[in-house]
Amino acid sequence: MNPVQRMLDFDFLCGRPTPSVACVVQPGSAGGFQKVFFGREEVAIPVEGSVAEAAHAFPLADIFINFASMRSAFQSSMEALRQPTVRVVAIIAEGVPEADTKQLIAYARQHNKILIGPATVGGVQAGAFRIGDTAGTLDNIVACKLHRPGSAGFVSKSGGMSNEMYNVLARTTDGLYEGIAIGGDVFPGSTLSDHCLRYENIPQVKLIVVLGELGGTDEYSLVDALKQKRITKPVVAWVSGTCAKLFKSEVQFGHAGAKSGGQAESAQAKNEALAAAGAIVPTSFEAFEGTIRDTFARMVAEGAITPCPDVEAPSVPQDLEAAKKAGKVRVPTNVVSSICDDRGEEPTYHGVTMSTLIEGDFGVGDVISLLWFKRSLPKYATRFVEMCVMLCADHGPCVSGAHNTIVTSRAGKDLVSCLVAGLLTIGPRFGGAIDDAARYFQDACDRKLDPDEFVEDMKKKGIRVPGIGHRIKSKDNRDKRVELLQRYARKFFPATRYLDYALRVEAYTLTKAANLVMNVDGCIGALFLDLLHSSSLFSAAEIEQIVKIGYLNGLFVLARSIGLIGHALDQKRLQQGLYRHPWEAVLYI
Repeated sequence: MNPVQRMLDFDFLCGRPTPSVACVVQPGSAGGFQKVFFGREEVAIPVEGSVAEAAHAFPLADIFINFASMRSAFQSSMEALRQPTVRVVAIIAEGVPEADTKQLIAYARQHNKILIGPATVGGVQAGAFRIGDTAGTLDNIVACKLHRPGSAGFVSKSGGMSNEMYNVLARTTDGLYEGIAIGGDVFPGSTLSDHCLRYENIPQVKLIVVLGELGGTDEYSLVDALKQKRITKPVVAWVSGTCAKLFKSEVQFGHAGAKSGGQAESAQAKNEALAAAGAIVPTSFEAFEGTIRDTFARMVAEGAITPCPDVEAPSVPQDLEAAKKAGKVRVPTNVVSSICDDRGEEPTYHGVTMSTLIEGDFGVGDVISLLWFKRSLPKYATRFVEMCVMLCADHGPCVSGAHNTIVTSRAGKDLVSCLVAGLLTIGPRFGGAIDDAARYFQDACDRKLDPDEFVEDMKKKGIRVPGIGHRIKSKDNRDKRVELLQRYARKFFPATRYLDYALRVEAYTLTKAANLVMNVDGCIGALFLDLLHSSSLFSAAEIEQIVKIGYLNGLFVLARSIGLIGHALDQKRLQQGLYRHPWEAVLYI
């Protein structure tokens, strides 16, 4: 979309009320739009899937600019030429096969169409619109006065020399009215004389300037038009390449067509023929600028030209990225991140590279410690994190999260939908008790409440003690997961103050009911407090924040996602049909 944006910037510079680009053709597209700027406003340019669809949708758009590669330029250009509403086709690509170009030229001439290129940078009508990237940057466009019309018509084979000559015309005349670069291929779609004849019929063009080059015979058609008086306006012309005579052998210059095949195709012969036909031909390219200036001044003195007044060009807003690069603006960031940086050669997790993690003795626990806690935790701590993930990964198909995932999977939904359906059940009654257990155990322990005082106070408030109680496990049927975690902590943790307090709470609650045992949520919550406090790696404020904003619940979410994905895939692998809850499992009241 960059060429389109640059064309719209030219439109705005010229004071157009609306963009000159009607739509963009993207083969195979199902429609939609592309966002671009028109001055300070963002606009949507429609996108069509084919040239035919675009021509049908926008019948007033009569110029087709083809940015396709040399491999597909022929097909798309021919499709455009066949549209009755398309009058001009410009082909930007270089290297289009000559046989293809000949077919395009023949069809265009047969059907009274204009073909510019191949290998053209486009053209420009000053103060109106431009085709492609001709005339270069906005600064160059303003310097060349192309934002408003002048009196000169210009045509050349070279795109680069066109940009140079627009600047010359701005210095020596009142500026350009229209300029075309026909392209430097051996068989251009239109000729120098084609455009000179057009300029003859454009009242605003008072002076015609032509820059030809050695090779081919195109300039002789201009000679014939001058001799036949089909062109009567003053023509200042120069054919470059006079230095070719200094070489002993034939020399190929920049363009495919810039190769002298004989005396008639030499720059000297063409310049002589043009001068003989009545064109104003300088003695050298260095004298070209002065000749244009003198011719224009004479026409002004004779009253043939009334110079067009200068118009101040509006300021085109600079793109944000360009302005930032130039140091002209300061833009606040949209997102702040302190855990991962992917701007370098390889991503880093809080400063640790992927290579270090993969090639060293690191595991998932280390990744969690870097991304969540923004530090490298000791090996016993990362191993504990991995144990929590392993032990909480699944709890069978009957818990609410797994059930929801299974039902969603059997409804034919995608994996992400199945996972989310299960995750949405995580809360105070399923999994989410880890955070609350940590909060309440920490508060009670830090306030040195006796376990019975803590439990009875919670009862008065109507709050169940988080982390205590299980529907299946009991005093005589302990949760193996809780035993494994406790055994590990006793062996490797520097201290287990909060676990010890939680066990004292459990001892009291078991006097009330056999199933009021500490569950895995309560055990993880208490042990995470012990890990944070005893590791000496976290400040009191950091520990308070970790417990407050949901770190521990995040661990359960991460772990249980593994099991929920397993359940979703299991149902699809087993090809289970749509689930319907049985009537007998429902009490109707």
